[in-house]
Amino acid sequence: MSWTDLIGFLETWLPRIPAPLALAAVATLGYLVGRRRRSSQGDAVVQSRRELRRAQTVARELENISLLVQKHLAKHQASLSRFKHRVEQLDSQQQDAAWRELCLEAEEMLKPTLQLATEIASAYDGIRRQTNSLMAFTDVRTDPLTGVYNRRALDESLASQFAMRSRYGSIFSVAMFDIDHFKDVNDQHGHLRGDQVLQEVARLLDENVRETDIVARYGGEEFVIVMPETGLEGAGLFADRTREDAAKRLTVTLSGGVTVALDGDSSDTLLARVDAALYGAKNAGRNCVFRHDGERIESVVESEPVK
Repeated sequence: MSWTDLIGFLETWLPRIPAPLALAAVATLGYLVGRRRRSSQGDAVVQSRRELRRAQTVARELENISLLVQKHLAKHQASLSRFKHRVEQLDSQQQDAAWRELCLEAEEMLKPTLQLATEIASAYDGIRRQTNSLMAFTDVRTDPLTGVYNRRALDESLASQFAMRSRYGSIFSVAMFDIDHFKDVNDQHGHLRGDQVLQEVARLLDENVRETDIVARYGGEEFVIVMPETGLEGAGLFADRTREDAAKRLTVTLSGGVTVALDGDSSDTLLARVDAALYGAKNAGRNCVFRHDGERIESVVESEPVK
């Protein structure tokens, strides 16, 4: 299916279905088109079993959301039809009595109507979360060398997390990793080996994160991980555990920084803070992880402030 065909399909069918289901359709079709394009061009990186499970989870969640919304819409449609019928039956000679009866019926319908509004809002948020997961399966949001998200996908994911934080007060943290002495790898072993190291690091990070986390190549030898519903302490534990895993399994070591989203933050301020934490780790000798709590930078292990 080409993008022209896809647009034609959406213009024909999306106006006929509820908005949440339309969003689900867009997300699912985007996934299918992205996968077909990716397959036709040939994969540079073999997709892991974890990615397949992620795709299956996304499809299942979207299907569940769609079925739930359909169920609530059908139930509400029946109530609405009865209410509409009562309006049409109003007798002008008994208008006062009829209106009193109609008001009682409207009151009875108010609660399920408000419940439907809540369910639709919840479905929208669910679709938005699943759309974040679908981004990994489209070429325009995937780093061609490592197979993880690219900077565009990272920016979209952060924007979504900030929207969820603003609406619900949810928390999230970010980690940034840098490959230690990566320039020496390229200088001593060539850029082909450097590319292999980048792929190995990306694979290790992808294996260590949860299915709800986002792994993105930030630029050069730097990677960023977005962790929804994770505080600063949890992010620090994850980052240091990942650093230890890299030291054991890879031929390179990683330095890391972590921080948590704070009130008044933007994507720029959040990334600037985690970058400062990362350079705290670099300045401390590399192969360690530092955190930034908004006021000071300290080791996640020793909790000693950087002077």
